[in-house]
Amino acid sequence: MTTPRKALALISGGLDSLLAARVIQEQGIHVEGVNFFTGFCVEGHTHAIRKKDQAKPKRNNALWVAEQLGIKLHIVDIVEEYKDVVLNPTHGYGANLNPCLDCKIFMVHKAQEWIDKHGFDFIITGEVIGQRPMSQRKDTMPVVADQSGAGDRLLRPLCAQNLPQTMPEREGWVDRERLYGFSGRSRKPQMALAKQYGFEDYATPAGGCCFLTDENYSHKLGDLWQARGERRYELDDIMLLKVGRHLRPRPYFKMIISREEGEARFLEGYRKQFRHMRTVSHIGPMALIDASRFDQEDAQIAASLLARFSQGRDAPSVEVEYIDELGVAHGFTVPPMSPAQIPKEWYL
Repeated sequence: MTTPRKALALISGGLDSLLAARVIQEQGIHVEGVNFFTGFCVEGHTHAIRKKDQAKPKRNNALWVAEQLGIKLHIVDIVEEYKDVVLNPTHGYGANLNPCLDCKIFMVHKAQEWIDKHGFDFIITGEVIGQRPMSQRKDTMPVVADQSGAGDRLLRPLCAQNLPQTMPEREGWVDRERLYGFSGRSRKPQMALAKQYGFEDYATPAGGCCFLTDENYSHKLGDLWQARGERRYELDDIMLLKVGRHLRPRPYFKMIISREEGEARFLEGYRKQFRHMRTVSHIGPMALIDASRFDQEDAQIAASLLARFSQGRDAPSVEVEYIDELGVAHGFTVPPMSPAQIPKEWYL
């Protein structure tokens, strides 16, 4: 009897990685999955926090995919290692702060390290030629394979028939004729294949899974770096960029104002790390203040701005409590700002 071959599938939680893994499972290969946690994933806590997202499934899509496939999923924290990919991408950024090509190279490299350590034979990804403008082009596919170190142990089952043969195909571990030749941005072939396999309720086929591809998020991250005078971040920074209204009334201070109760509760968890404000006389939001300096005049501006987003926005004045960096409480009674008093440039 021959020893069953083993493959590691990169599982993002999207439709493509689900299908790629199933295509290989169908050929009798033992498949396990890996999901690399960078902190930038779109899904997760943001859906649980916001009321507008209540209809969305409160699930980790990568775990859901693994459950549909009946495979073991290894979740690997790469937050610290990934920083160099975000801050210093060899191949540059995409339309926003997305280092897509460097990201794919890095993750396939980590997968290569994993299979060498655990005795697996090859790597699977859900990549399709022409689907992503930066990382999934015919000319970048070989770059990922070469620079990751995976070489021809990297198999893309959904578009393999458009690419040179890989080791699993040459060695007869998988049948190339049972792989696919998908290309382009249309997801109709994938959706048809999902229907054939009986998969339903999968993540939005055309949706990305990384906040760095989002223009607004990238703008806020760039603003954070500019305010600090250096390009660096911690996990808390990138989590907070996902939540609330972000306004910068002055170059040296920013406010993160909750938009609803769930966000207010989330921001409460950061009270000991930041100056913060709440309205007292009227129901209103919670606000964190991220500042390199913050004086009495700044506090008055911040309090009036916060009052604008409270239920006292039309009142003559609103009482606001401010907790400074030493944990000392201060009270302000301020007139709420009008929309005309808030320059568009303040909104991030």
